[in-house]
Amino acid sequence: MNFFRPSFDPSCRDMRDESIPHPSATPTEVGVQYTSANLHEAMMDSVSSARDSLPEQYRAHFETLRQEIIDFTKAHGISRESLGKPDLLREVTDKLSIPDLERLADLLERFEYLLKNGEPKKEELPKHLQEIERLYNLREQYTSQVSLLEQVGILKEGVITGVDGHEYPVPTLEQIAVRLFERRETLQTKRDQGFTKLLLVPFGMSLDTLCETLKRFLLSYKQRNSLFNIDKDVPLGAWKEERHEGVNIEDSIDLVYYPQFLTKEGHGGKTKIEILEEQKYNRDSFPGWTIHLFQPSDPANSDSKGFALIPRRGEGKVYGEEGLRFEIETGHSAPYYLALLEEGRDDPDFIYSQESGMTPEDWIMAFMIHLEETGRPLDNWQNSKESISCLIGSFSVSDAKVPLTFWMRIGSKVLIGNEKPNEQNGLTGIRTSVLI
Repeated sequence: MNFFRPSFDPSCRDMRDESIPHPSATPTEVGVQYTSANLHEAMMDSVSSARDSLPEQYRAHFETLRQEIIDFTKAHGISRESLGKPDLLREVTDKLSIPDLERLADLLERFEYLLKNGEPKKEELPKHLQEIERLYNLREQYTSQVSLLEQVGILKEGVITGVDGHEYPVPTLEQIAVRLFERRETLQTKRDQGFTKLLLVPFGMSLDTLCETLKRFLLSYKQRNSLFNIDKDVPLGAWKEERHEGVNIEDSIDLVYYPQFLTKEGHGGKTKIEILEEQKYNRDSFPGWTIHLFQPSDPANSDSKGFALIPRRGEGKVYGEEGLRFEIETGHSAPYYLALLEEGRDDPDFIYSQESGMTPEDWIMAFMIHLEETGRPLDNWQNSKESISCLIGSFSVSDAKVPLTFWMRIGSKVLIGNEKPNEQNGLTGIRTSVLI
């Protein structure tokens, strides 16, 4: 559908030459083979049949896009009934500005495409970004993760609400592709080492809210997968009755992120509020979000689903051709792991260059995606293959401890705990990512 294109002369707004689409032309007039009746039905209050006819993963997208159209029509005094009546739609949109016509045209075109084809319209990236999209299978990963963010209620009308009260829109596919393109030379070695798994993290949200989201997700997953075992009363628990006091307080200074040292004094980390404030003035950030590249379940196969496990001592493998990377195994202390990453962070020849430890927010998102994609819980350490995840991307200042997370097969729940930095055992290790 094409209400208006930039090459169209605004002075022709009042022309009725049928050979030239009028700026307020209706879908039928510009050749979109979709009936007004169906569009009208999908926009009315009773829309369950239109929504439910779509694949489940696109229903949240349907609701989001439909609400955008409703909000637009309210703001411009356009009745929803007119969307199914070509003559009336022409009349009510005739006085809209060119940018508003463009916006309405785009919304209706995407909505109609979704209804007709059963999936969102694939927007074409600029040519110089299409190779980036191919290398990382970016569109498929991005689309599926945005869909999950919508389904679990994290993303509402394209935005999240941060702990600072500000709204942060989800980064677009093109924004992420641009960042990968800009850093293509420095990321080439990391991609060769298997870091191709995208992860969108709504970092700006309250951690407490994300924990509650994870609880609901586990219960919902159980409803959709009857063979999945979960403790319905306590799907998310605390290990050894420990809990990060202060973690759930939005403006708390207790939990800091990306510390340089795991000490109460001189840790070098920053609170969530501090990071959100810095993001506002940093063009190389995605305000309210962190975007990562992890290794997928099989780092040698970029199309493999889920996330790579944390190898136990003596079981790590080597990946990469241009720069060999030995997997980081379990059995070391948190300070050892952090020092390892900090040692050569800016050295392009260092095998763990550019890598960072995980935060609780990262792990929650990775867990949900891993379960959806593989049908298996992440970090199921009791299966004799996987490990407990030490989240050295964060540090609890008040008790000088580092978060731990894992799946407890005996008990069927996610557990969150913490440990003193100098403790070490053969079951605990780290998973790293490259922040883009």
